[in-house]
Amino acid sequence: MADSNIGRRLINRYQLVGLLGQGAMGRVYEARDMLLGGVPVAVKFLAQALMNQKMRDRFEREAMTCALLGQRSIHIVRVTDYGVDEGDGVPFYVMEYLQGESLSQLISRQPLSLPRFLSFCRQICLGLQCAHHGIVIDDEICPVVHRDVKPSNILISHDTSLGELAKVLDFGIAKMLQADGDQTSCFMGTLAYSSPEQMEGRELDARSDIYSLGVMMFQMLTGKMPLSADTHSFGGWYKVHHFQAPQSFETANASVRLPKALESLVMSCLAKSADDRPQNITEILRSLEPLEQRFGTGRQIGQRIGAALSKLPVTTTPKMPSQLSAEEVCRLASWPSNMPVAEIVFPKALPTSKGVLATLWVMLPSAEVDKRLVCTRYNQFLFSAAPYPLLLWLTVLYSHRHGPRWLPCYLDLRTAQGQQLSQLLGQSGAYRLLFFASEEPQRCAHVLTSTIAPAQCKMLQDWAVMGRTASGNLQLNGVSKEQTKERLKAALEEIKPKIVMKLQSLYGDEADISN
Repeated sequence: MADSNIGRRLINRYQLVGLLGQGAMGRVYEARDMLLGGVPVAVKFLAQALMNQKMRDRFEREAMTCALLGQRSIHIVRVTDYGVDEGDGVPFYVMEYLQGESLSQLISRQPLSLPRFLSFCRQICLGLQCAHHGIVIDDEICPVVHRDVKPSNILISHDTSLGELAKVLDFGIAKMLQADGDQTSCFMGTLAYSSPEQMEGRELDARSDIYSLGVMMFQMLTGKMPLSADTHSFGGWYKVHHFQAPQSFETANASVRLPKALESLVMSCLAKSADDRPQNITEILRSLEPLEQRFGTGRQIGQRIGAALSKLPVTTTPKMPSQLSAEEVCRLASWPSNMPVAEIVFPKALPTSKGVLATLWVMLPSAEVDKRLVCTRYNQFLFSAAPYPLLLWLTVLYSHRHGPRWLPCYLDLRTAQGQQLSQLLGQSGAYRLLFFASEEPQRCAHVLTSTIAPAQCKMLQDWAVMGRTASGNLQLNGVSKEQTKERLKAALEEIKPKIVMKLQSLYGDEADISN
């Protein structure tokens, strides 16, 4: 039976071209981001069978977790957008498209060589370390426990600059550890890789992921599982994880010759008691370091990654390399030195190799940026031709947890810059929001896209023409400009309650709403 999703365009932006795979929480499709010239992306939909509020919240949390973690580590899949399908109301999120193979596919053919194992293991540990260090939720640092570390959730892609790159996928059942949050009270995970405490439904910490990592490390090195159950049932695996000793490396694969230090490290990760395992990922990385220096190429690959990243320019208005996408150009921007480091919003026309982008630059505290990574984007434009041609460009970021964040700015349509931006907004039908954390203004912390309704696009282009016509009027002055600004501010205050009511009615649909 043909998949009805193939070929259709999601929210008038993402063209679905093929099914990549499906799991417990839903399907993942390859798609093309038509707003960015057909750039490949992956789109994950929540399964129809899980369309209840609890699962919608968990799916949204997965998107937010990956969005936050993907900003901090190249070894975690990066989420770039979240929304709800207009057709059937199914939530989805958009992530980077990764070409490659899962670690499961690689080791099903043969065990990994020692240098390759050390490279992958170090990268996986860096991704998990980032998750365990936590993300900011409601001004609180919340460690993230993956709870489903296994080979099929590790993707190995090839980058021409970085070599083989390992990324941790699928935070669908990850748990954010919050002081006042409900902890795990039931089993969730994959039986063969679950820690003893996970089988018991107990509260978990990073050491549970370390146990799962130990199972996976053994499998990577030998091609075999360290433990085996008589029956693939919860009861069978419960006994195995609690009472069965792992088989030795020699028993599993007599042809494998490993350093004793590495065997000891893997076996320590497989300890039944969490207290007997390495207590954090940093300890594992510290143990791997001398092994990499002696036996592996992991250190050299790590240095290549660092060197390649360090060569990327960080600037506001350069001529960017032609291979960079519009998204990458935005992410490489840094806060202008002539702008104050403060909670401000300003518009900017940003040059790229493929044209000029309309962008809105926003500086907020890092905790506030994190709150807005998954949100509804609403925009509206108010124009006054007299006594001065001025445009109020309003963006609202809304989530049902945090309410609205108002981001108003003004375009002076008597100036060439204002006319250019109004024309760009009308022609492209979209703009980028570049977020900067006030604590770290030297780099762009996050990028979102907001689309503009076709009717507003037409008016924006008409207003740009009106601004050019008004440019020759010498009687226009600063006083009339301030009068117009005050009128637009008053108009905004009048419509704010209506906007909030509209957003509240759509609070569950964190997406991009054009008006």
